[in-house]
Amino acid sequence: MSLTRIPYLQKPDYTKTPWQISATAKEQILSRLSYLYDETQAKEWMPELERLLKLHQAYKPPELVELEQDFAPENRFTEQDVILITYGDLLVSQDRSPLKTLSDFLNSIPAFKEIINTLHILPFFPYSSDRGFSVIDFEAVDPQLGSWQDIQVLGENYQLMFDGVFNHISAQSKAFQEMLSGNPLYKDAFTVYRSPEELSPEQRQIIVRPRTSDVLTKFDSLNGPVWVWTTFSPDQIDLNFRNPQVLLDVIETLLVYVRNGANIIRLDAVTYLWEEPGTPCASLEQTHEVVKLFRDVLKTVAPNVALITETNVPHAENISYFGDGSDEAQMVYNFALPPLVLHAFYREDASSLTQWAKDLDYPSPTTTFFNMLDTHDGVGLQGVKNILPKAEINFIINKARQHGAFVSYKTGADGTEEPYEINTTWFSALTLDNGQEDLAFQVKRYVASRSIALVLRGVPGIYFHGLIGTPNNIGDVLKTKTKRDINRKVLNADDLLEHSQNPKSRLRLIAYNFGELIAIRRQHTAFHPIGEQRILGLVPEVFALLRISPNGDRHILTLTNVTPRTCQLAIPLSSIGVEETQWYDLVRQRGWMAQDQTLNLTLQPYDVVWLIPFVELEQIIES
Repeated sequence: MSLTRIPYLQKPDYTKTPWQISATAKEQILSRLSYLYDETQAKEWMPELERLLKLHQAYKPPELVELEQDFAPENRFTEQDVILITYGDLLVSQDRSPLKTLSDFLNSIPAFKEIINTLHILPFFPYSSDRGFSVIDFEAVDPQLGSWQDIQVLGENYQLMFDGVFNHISAQSKAFQEMLSGNPLYKDAFTVYRSPEELSPEQRQIIVRPRTSDVLTKFDSLNGPVWVWTTFSPDQIDLNFRNPQVLLDVIETLLVYVRNGANIIRLDAVTYLWEEPGTPCASLEQTHEVVKLFRDVLKTVAPNVALITETNVPHAENISYFGDGSDEAQMVYNFALPPLVLHAFYREDASSLTQWAKDLDYPSPTTTFFNMLDTHDGVGLQGVKNILPKAEINFIINKARQHGAFVSYKTGADGTEEPYEINTTWFSALTLDNGQEDLAFQVKRYVASRSIALVLRGVPGIYFHGLIGTPNNIGDVLKTKTKRDINRKVLNADDLLEHSQNPKSRLRLIAYNFGELIAIRRQHTAFHPIGEQRILGLVPEVFALLRISPNGDRHILTLTNVTPRTCQLAIPLSSIGVEETQWYDLVRQRGWMAQDQTLNLTLQPYDVVWLIPFVELEQIIES
């Protein structure tokens, strides 16, 4: 029985022998608290943290406890893992809740389970703005979406990723309103000033933020006007993690998510978690220590649950959230990947992508990348800030604008605005809306671009609109004046199902061809996240890499033509490191024969070729 299929008890069982934290785990957690605060406060708050852990254990059935003891962290992620990213209400219908509609839609397409095994349901909590990321109540399901029962039903068929939107909370939340009302219990839950001048111009200048608005927002309170720290918007009030009570409240919420079915918890905007005036307030050591503490907590009472950090920052800073490979996030967003793939297809040259991928690695077998191309926000640009020259980043932006994209900005270190993300759907980013190209050609290019996220080491993530090839939704942007709404169109489930059955529709062509690639990927251990990858710099027109299974017995040579031109390749077998002369293309289902120790291939425009040595294919069949 899978860990994901054993639900927690509805109520804690106090008849069991009380659980005790191990001395090693207690010492580790206490040291984290001492680093964040001081030894005295750490000892003061440790009993309450122990109580939360003991309570969590009381919710576990014996079967879950037994299976967790045999859990192997290095197999937390496998080639089977493909994550679909969706809003809880991206699909709607007349007679069902959105979450029930999503569940019914996924069940209505049998092939879905052949390509997707994990759902990332974007924040499904009651919220006041930012499409769910301004949470009013962390522990409730928005009744307009459905209920916890709907979430748990989805968890019966899929692993689930929940959002931990722990950097901030809605201005309409009870906690913030209580602070404004003078309740002393909430006095230090937020970073509050009596005057905006308390944060000096020098301190403001060095703060790193993904927005151009003022970092402080004025509110009227029972005791007069206050200015509150708001990294993202006036409706998103930053939590003050310098207060230990805030940290413990968040840990309690983290464990509530686990008990309600979370297999992966996404730490949203974790970069800005800890504020310290006089510093950049981004990726501080205290922030990393909080992530490590979350990891310690889960390792102690929920070892099968993984953390993923969402940090849209330059690549080196982004991967720092792996820690030493054993103490922070098991997975990080590979934010450099989307703009590099766009660059390769825009320039018709994969050289920059190839050069970057050669150095792509993670520090341990228990860590991996989340390889997504599109998200609900768009294509972030911070990941390539120190990888591509500024001129090439501007080239990507200008090219995307020609395709109908918008650009969002942040305040740079020098106080000026700089591009932060491109707001577009992935389909429109690659396709000019002028009707000049054949649909099959558009789809082929689209699937070729998406194949790169499937072959790189890591776990692929696919935003729902990316799975079906939705074009830019300019209409909603005009209505809401929110650029990100270009990629957040709400779809009617019945209409979508009807379109999916039309063999000539864009949706059907993309879903079929892209789905075939995903299905192939999930069948081969060479694509295991901890398997080896060798980047082959063959020619600029082709992104080429060899994937090798963890035990070294399976090899797949992947080739993607990033151009609209036919490309001839002569690949010495010595450069691959595999001497077999007979190969089989898993995508086109045809054989290739090496001659004179050279594999000669012809790649048509935007071809995707995945070659496996024929002897290994035969072994798979026989086994």
